[in-house]
Amino acid sequence: MKLIIDDANVDKIKKICEFYPVDGVTTNPSILAKSGRQPFDVLTEIRELIGEKAELHVQAVAAEAEGMLLDAKRITEVLGRSTYIKIPAVPEGFKAMMALKKKGYRVTATAIYTPMQAYLAGKCGADYAAPYINRIDNMGYNGVAVAKKIHDIFKKNELPTEVLAASFKNSQQVLELCEYGIGAATVAPDVIELFVKNPAINAAIDDFTADFEGLVGSGKSLKDC
Repeated sequence: MKLIIDDANVDKIKKICEFYPVDGVTTNPSILAKSGRQPFDVLTEIRELIGEKAELHVQAVAAEAEGMLLDAKRITEVLGRSTYIKIPAVPEGFKAMMALKKKGYRVTATAIYTPMQAYLAGKCGADYAAPYINRIDNMGYNGVAVAKKIHDIFKKNELPTEVLAASFKNSQQVLELCEYGIGAATVAPDVIELFVKNPAINAAIDDFTADFEGLVGSGKSLKDC
């Protein structure tokens, strides 16, 4: 499972990239608005930070298919053809997905709440389909179960589309999908930092340090021996 950062805060992205093995960054119009910066200013900085080989997902904002294609053209002109174009999984979006795939674009179907949306996106040729795990939970359904069902639909129907799960509230949701072997998860920096935030881990490391310093002296490590 690929691990992707879901944010447009460059400082947070830098911090996560420094300490964790991530595969890219996803954004959406709301995330970009939260940055308080002009869209392509922050997106260009993110692309420069993560490099051309890492995944960058940017959402088309137009409501109709023709406009989505124009958005996609502009996105890739600025950020490179390797950039994934996020398209909502609605009728106008399906039309845009099919047209974009014919032109060789990389496509991520987004705003997915149901397996049928994901199936249709897969039939349109989308590279990824992004179900919103926590938002599905908040509607009274099981977001992790929906993502697993979508994964199974893709495999059983021999569709090359992968699940890109989004909208997480805790690390357990991410772990369950990692165990299931879905394609990718895009996770906010605050949740990524919870992956290994555990008092027991810190206590074990503190014990190792104390025992070693009791042997060789305070503040020393193997380089001093």
